[in-house]
Amino acid sequence: MPEAVPNEATEKEIHVLNLALEDKRLGEVERMINSMPAAEIAFFLESLPKEKRNIVWDLIDPEHSGEILVHLHDEVRTKLIAKMENQELVSATSDLELDDLADIIQDLPQEVTDELLLSMDRNNRDLLKRVLSYPEDSAGGLMNPDVITIRPDVTIDVVLRYIRMRGELPKPLGDLFAVGRDGHYRGRLDVNDLFLKDPNTRVADILDLKSPAILAKTPASEVAQDFEHHDWISAPVVDDNNTLIGRITVDDIVDVIRDESEQTVMRMAGLDEEDDMFAPVLISSKRRAIWLGINLLTALAAAYAIGFFAITLEKIVALAILMPVVASMGGIAGSQTLTLMIRGMATGQVGLGNAKHLLSREVAISIFNSFIWALVLAGITYLWFNDWNIGIVIGAALTINLIAGALAGVIVPLVLRRLSIDPAIAGGVVLTTVTDIVGYVSFLGLGSIYLLP
Repeated sequence: MPEAVPNEATEKEIHVLNLALEDKRLGEVERMINSMPAAEIAFFLESLPKEKRNIVWDLIDPEHSGEILVHLHDEVRTKLIAKMENQELVSATSDLELDDLADIIQDLPQEVTDELLLSMDRNNRDLLKRVLSYPEDSAGGLMNPDVITIRPDVTIDVVLRYIRMRGELPKPLGDLFAVGRDGHYRGRLDVNDLFLKDPNTRVADILDLKSPAILAKTPASEVAQDFEHHDWISAPVVDDNNTLIGRITVDDIVDVIRDESEQTVMRMAGLDEEDDMFAPVLISSKRRAIWLGINLLTALAAAYAIGFFAITLEKIVALAILMPVVASMGGIAGSQTLTLMIRGMATGQVGLGNAKHLLSREVAISIFNSFIWALVLAGITYLWFNDWNIGIVIGAALTINLIAGALAGVIVPLVLRRLSIDPAIAGGVVLTTVTDIVGYVSFLGLGSIYLLP
């Protein structure tokens, strides 16, 4: 799968763009921006602070502004839409593909939406309403309802003549889809067969009947997995009655994969991938305050657990120095397992069916690693404090916490998903709380038992 837009070349171009903006070489900026694909322009706009972003937006060719709006994150798109006159928005969005228009139409002012709907013929208006009737993160929300259909009882020659008569083909073309007179999906025709098979061959004789259609209510993440497993360029979308209602193409799936990767990374930090990177400080501070508050509560819980061992810490200062090591090691080990679990759950590879085996595997790995690093840490502790008893205590506590981290890394995301809570959002906080408390209690508890007179 190709990498997303951000790469080394793009970073250099952003640097060049910023230099040109600072030097007020707006002609150079205009030429550079308008020579780029819409997706790259959108990426550049998101990488600029508000003042520079507005300058660049005013330099963009109005013919491309609609497609650029489609590629922008919600918050940045909303701010740029607010700068535009209604007639500008109508001109920018009137030529968009129906699936792209469906992505942004709810962000447009009501007057613009009404004018766009009035300018459409009845068929396109009905198709747009069909897309909008499905959730954005479903196959129905992703699909383009403008799809070429063929009948299975005609020949390839008839199909070719129909395509020539149509004049313009959707991009990317992908496969063609056959439907009966009732509109029900019958199968897909590999576009290569149009040119390689005898023109007199009936479509029904070469249809791929095994490749499944996608139900409109299928989540976007599952659609992406289907494309990956079948190496599709396009796929048909059907309703509950098996009526063909649209198609999804691989460019839509690339966007889904990119969005999901961004969501996973941002949610693990309690952030929203749709937020503007350069939003005002006060707004961003408010958004992060809740997440910081939650982390404060978990930290206080760990501190409360430490409070039970105040006497031990007063008498054995070495424990206060070493106790962060146990908590940190457990947290890292648990995070490794948690990351694997979240990825596996996102791709459908992990579920209740194989959770037990995965749990035993992760525990085995933690036991193996704990044996190695407990010996290393015990040796370092002996050399540092010249006391084997402290070394043995910290080695035992490290073993306990690594195992606890592995258990939490597997169990926590499964429980959170059962509770309909996104593991990518809450998993890290819960895991850290578990490994901190277990690490501190096991280390200080063992120290109280074996080191105090």
